[in-house]
Amino acid sequence: MAKTGLCDSKPLLDLHKKVDERRAPLRTWANACGPIDRRQPAEVEEPKTVPARVEPERRWERRLSTQTSESIIMGFHEDSQTCSAADECVENAVLLYPHGLQGLHSLQALVPSLLRHAVEVALEKLDLIWDRGYAWDLFLDMMRTQTRNAFSNADLPRNFTDATRAVLVDWIIQVHELVHFQEETLYLAVHLLNRSLRQLKVTTANLQLLGMVCLFLAAKKEETLLPEVSGLCSLMDNAYTRNQLLRLERKVLCALKFDLSYCPSLHFLLLFASVARASAGMVWMARYLLELSLLEGQCAVFPPVQLAGAALCLARQVLQEPPTAEGEAAWCLASSIHVGSETSLLKIMHILARTAAKAHTRETCATFIKFSSPETMHVSRHPGLKNAAGLLGICS
Repeated sequence: MAKTGLCDSKPLLDLHKKVDERRAPLRTWANACGPIDRRQPAEVEEPKTVPARVEPERRWERRLSTQTSESIIMGFHEDSQTCSAADECVENAVLLYPHGLQGLHSLQALVPSLLRHAVEVALEKLDLIWDRGYAWDLFLDMMRTQTRNAFSNADLPRNFTDATRAVLVDWIIQVHELVHFQEETLYLAVHLLNRSLRQLKVTTANLQLLGMVCLFLAAKKEETLLPEVSGLCSLMDNAYTRNQLLRLERKVLCALKFDLSYCPSLHFLLLFASVARASAGMVWMARYLLELSLLEGQCAVFPPVQLAGAALCLARQVLQEPPTAEGEAAWCLASSIHVGSETSLLKIMHILARTAAKAHTRETCATFIKFSSPETMHVSRHPGLKNAAGLLGICS
């Protein structure tokens, strides 16, 4: 921390010792390893003489055409007789379907309706939607808006390096754990930090303050309970005053034009995992790899959907779980969502594999410690991560 001008936050490195006592449960589906149904309507016995009214299953469904703007999110064509479309689907799905593509062509005609139904069920199970009738529109909006405020390159201002940024992000992760924020808050905070570093002139002395401001703004959007501003200053050893934090907050909001919208890669990851029927261990491994991507500045240029797809694919390669017929069909369905070219996915997977292999030896080890606890199934200590780069030879 001293090298970058940040205040000493060594006490935060001991957070893992108090995880079981202080960490609040995460709200996402993966933590419970199963669906969480918050709505439990009372059972009402209907008269036997009155038949139940059943609405058509495809009442709100629209046919997808490859000529519309919505087709950019799909790796398939609605016409299963088109050979070129099938070939394109095979090429784009190789990484997410490494054990063979024998059933892919037979599913071509069923993919649109199956995928729509799977996405609707997944979003409802993840508690991201209350009315299934709007689930597909929500998914389309997630895919459209993910590239908003995208970065053309990973270059940072001259006075900052990737190592400095990694130290700051690692510190944000520690503070995020300490105050028990939701996981979405962390991903939004790092996204706001990436944008602020490119649009604001910030000195090294105020870098830690910028990180706290981004976390505070993300909490205002995602959390229901917020800490006091004076409490946030105490987490920085009172190196900054309350007025300094609020002034920088106004500058950041003006620089970002009050646009705090962002669809985190975590939502895409859990959606893909639900559609693919991934195991709990695979979900935790993918979440660990995805959080490691926050430390890598070069990952900021990739869309969230590509990061999520690469993390889930690498997790599958690391765990090497025996495939089942039902699981392979689910992976085939998940691979029909267009998550980028094979070259892009391989590049992300190589970055994540290298980062995971040396995560336990780096100074920025907050994520490694966080995912080494029993509740995360000790995924950061999995021996397969040491040879993750070698496993990628299967796809290359």
